[in-house]
Amino acid sequence: MDEKHSKQVAQPLELWGGLECTVNRVRDDYFSQVDRNGHAGRADDIERFASLGIRAIRYPVLWERTAPQGLGSADWSWPDQRLPALQQAGITPIAGLVHHGSGPPHTSLVDPAFPAGLAAYAGAVAARYPWLEYYTPVNEPLTTARFSGLYGLWYPHGRDDHIFLQALLTQCRAVVLAMRAIRQVNPHAKLVQTDDLGKNYSTPEMARVAGFYNERRWLAWDLLCGMVDAGHAMWDYLTHSGIAAAEILWFRDNPCPPDIIGVNYYVTSERWLDHRPERYPAHFAGMTDGRLCADIETARVLATPTPGIGPLLQEIWDRYQLPLAVTEAHIDANREDQLRWLLEIWEAGKQAQRNGVDMRAVTVWALLGSFDWNSLVTQSIGYYEPGPFDVRSPLPRPTAVAAMMRELAQARPLSHPVLRGQGWWRRPGRFLCHPVATPAALTSISADGHQLVGKTPEPILITGATGTLGRAFARICETRNLAYRLLRRLDMDIADPASVERALERFRPWAVINASGYVRVDAAEGDIERCFRENAHGPAVLAAACARHGVHLTTFSSDLVFDGRQQAPYVETDSVSPINIYGKSKAQAERMVLDQHPGSLVVRTSSFFGPWDDFNFLTQALGALERGAPFAAAGDITVSPTYIPDLVHACLDLVIDRESGVWHLTNGQPITWVELANKAALKAGIDPGRLESQSCADCNYVAARPLYSALESRRAILLPSLDDAIARFVELRAEDPELSELIRNAEDQAPQAGGQRQREEHEEGVAHNFHARHF
Repeated sequence: MDEKHSKQVAQPLELWGGLECTVNRVRDDYFSQVDRNGHAGRADDIERFASLGIRAIRYPVLWERTAPQGLGSADWSWPDQRLPALQQAGITPIAGLVHHGSGPPHTSLVDPAFPAGLAAYAGAVAARYPWLEYYTPVNEPLTTARFSGLYGLWYPHGRDDHIFLQALLTQCRAVVLAMRAIRQVNPHAKLVQTDDLGKNYSTPEMARVAGFYNERRWLAWDLLCGMVDAGHAMWDYLTHSGIAAAEILWFRDNPCPPDIIGVNYYVTSERWLDHRPERYPAHFAGMTDGRLCADIETARVLATPTPGIGPLLQEIWDRYQLPLAVTEAHIDANREDQLRWLLEIWEAGKQAQRNGVDMRAVTVWALLGSFDWNSLVTQSIGYYEPGPFDVRSPLPRPTAVAAMMRELAQARPLSHPVLRGQGWWRRPGRFLCHPVATPAALTSISADGHQLVGKTPEPILITGATGTLGRAFARICETRNLAYRLLRRLDMDIADPASVERALERFRPWAVINASGYVRVDAAEGDIERCFRENAHGPAVLAAACARHGVHLTTFSSDLVFDGRQQAPYVETDSVSPINIYGKSKAQAERMVLDQHPGSLVVRTSSFFGPWDDFNFLTQALGALERGAPFAAAGDITVSPTYIPDLVHACLDLVIDRESGVWHLTNGQPITWVELANKAALKAGIDPGRLESQSCADCNYVAARPLYSALESRRAILLPSLDDAIARFVELRAEDPELSELIRNAEDQAPQAGGQRQREEHEEGVAHNFHARHF
């Protein structure tokens, strides 16, 4: 936050952080992110934030939380503790007073008293904390007005231009009055005004609508800068929508230009409008100007990707000539793409500086992740997007994004090998429809992504080329653009130290995933030596070699390391007590691997099912029942089934995070085999009438089986629910194979269900449909 920063002598680009702190209202329900992410009750998070090396943080001092019943009964205890702690940690707070909210229950974004109410609260904040210098009185006023006044999603649930504009002008007036009240206490206080910066492109038939949206995106900043009068491009739209001229001109007469313009940019911020909606998935269709059209993010449709945020930073600089900062850099994606997205934004900021832009900082958003933005926070369903810290663990767990932030903050070379690949938004598999030719204005700009693209990546070595798990890892590494080598035993015999050494020297991996092993539980009883060679000795040899070479190792264990006597899900810290040879080999492997290489990741899992082989239990069960044949399954053995794609994705994220120790990874629900088959049959619409329950004794197993081996994790619940997994398994099973492949590839690169703030706008020329937020 250096005041001497200028375009003539650019200071180093600063790294800031942001805490997702939305308190939005849906009818009479409030959704508070700091309650969901636990920060409200966890003061030691500030130490975690400081460890990232950030210089400043967008931090909540929210009106709704502090003074919901008025200033007379305000509770300042929380900011009294947190703000000085940030100051002592060397982090400059940027105080946010309203974040996608509508104020306390007694007011709203269309209440004429809202601006004065927020101003009174802002003045009280400044009086209590006179040392605070940076403020965002209202986050994203234009975006919040759209969601609250145009799309009907948030309170007061308006759905027309007039309510949208009322909400926008109310918020902008509140910013002006709030900064006026703050500056009466602290004349040096600075306004950091945030909003989403996107752009719309279109077919020629939709050019007028795209042009309108591209003008409207500036409206909040233009109002604050006093730029809106009768000559403004939006004047007719404002006045024809019922806004009085005097109300508009008030901003011209009371300008409050930002000291720093905060640019929030997402992969969905750039949109493609097409008059041919039949070319696209149905949920992208809408209506504008009386005609059907499609509105889709450019990354999913344009043959050549847009250059990204770089040209937009130049565009906003050229318009305002005011200092800039990227105030939200986030993508809801697999871990490697979170890193690649951040690197693209960071490099765009550095290039903007070199181009003469007064570019101050890039803000990593959101430090503790965010909840339910896939529904635009209209319902509490628990969809979580991790950030630099993952709060699904008992204490926030640092991810690879946190490690990258420390390198950026210290100006160290970026070290993670996955940064050498392009993000999903630039890869061929990103399309959800037939690609559209990219507009000529965009094709002239190179869009490789970032400077590390194209440099030879170190691979992940995957053993088990003939097994279901090894092939699944290779398949998903391919779609996630992670360099890998899938090895057969001829390429590397993990139980032969010389063979392992040769392979590590030859391929020079940064990680090894051991998906090989002896898997025939019953046969192991008579093949003990081979079982222990492949399941215990081999992983130990591999661990020792990986430790010498500084290579991360992941290997797999089993629920069969437990004896089943406790009749409750086993957690990572429970003592192992296997009752068969296979389980004993896995238990020994766990001890030996972690002794040889404490940085290894040991994943206990169980009861696989998935879409890519014909031999797993559910595929066999559904196939038999669909043919009308009987199918018998154990009714007294309780397990935790695991959907292989979910397991592989979670493991890869943990590998990229360089996690270690024992982790339990399953889809969570304890269930008997016969209950599992019945649940899947019902979901698939198959008659389970010929499903037969039998006892473990009637299964004629050679090896003893624990009757209860369900797993639960005390480290984190990372996989979706079993019901969710079965639904996806059944859906893919029923679909056309070619379509299923397209869907699987798209899901592998960027989860379709995941939060993405989609900026889709139609409905009589202004608004239409919404999917999600933040990929």
